[in-house]
Amino acid sequence: MRIVFMGTPQFAVPTLMEIIGQGHDVVAVYTQPPRPAGRRGLGETKSPVHEAAEALGLDVRHPASLKDRAGEIAALEADALVVVAYGLILPQAVLDAARYGAFNVHASLLPRWRGAAPVARAIMAGDAQTGVAVMKMEAGLDTGPVAMEERVAIAPQDTAGELTERLARLGADLMGRALGGLERGALTFTPQAEAGATYAKKIDKGEAAIDFAAPAAAVRAHIHGLSPWPGAHATLEIGGKPERLKVLRAEEVAGEGAPGTILDGELTVACGTGAVRLTRVQRPGKGAVDAADFLRGARVEAGTRFAA
Repeated sequence: MRIVFMGTPQFAVPTLMEIIGQGHDVVAVYTQPPRPAGRRGLGETKSPVHEAAEALGLDVRHPASLKDRAGEIAALEADALVVVAYGLILPQAVLDAARYGAFNVHASLLPRWRGAAPVARAIMAGDAQTGVAVMKMEAGLDTGPVAMEERVAIAPQDTAGELTERLARLGADLMGRALGGLERGALTFTPQAEAGATYAKKIDKGEAAIDFAAPAAAVRAHIHGLSPWPGAHATLEIGGKPERLKVLRAEEVAGEGAPGTILDGELTVACGTGAVRLTRVQRPGKGAVDAADFLRGARVEAGTRFAA
């Protein structure tokens, strides 16, 4: 089939590769515009989808908006639009610009966690499972009917980064199967129930501070849901100076004490109930390391307390 692909982050790349591998004709790729690369004068950074599509010799387009692009997209005479974490709103005229419409890979079990950050929100909420869904897009935010979905368990050790990678591969396979069904005229859709709908708002750096007064399970979920970006953090005095320590991985362990207090020489920290052991951390301006490596370079004694 003739496909117009729309996506931006690394999460979308496996689906693009799956579509190509199945022999579909990707007639154009739409992605968000290149962004300035760090400090002024360092050029621009292309999105992961942009780089992958260019390497494949595909026609890459990166408009700032799709507001006036419906005619351009319709002229491509696509059978379907495939949309994966594109990051721009698709006007109704664009949704209608392909023969069969637009189809989206979304990283949740709809209607739970519609919106921008479904993986992080599922982990932070302590959900036992999540998954991916292929839906036919409509004007509402992730409200379209679902064609296919796959479920996966969320393990206590899963971080948002790791789970996102797993769901990206699963979503690629799911979309490949969905396009096969669409081509055969065998793809069916089930309307989403409104009961149980939740919104996964975009992650804000302002919510990254760790509240050790919460139960240990909630602290661990908060840390893992924000790993690797933006990274949950707490302030700890190291060498007589306060440092904002980023925490990327933790595990629940037995322990009790005043919340935020380090209980031993292994970075076990008391929570509102129970405790967590911080197992991977990152100091400002340095790379992420396991806790044992951190403790070799930073003297932190039992009884030291993270700032509230």
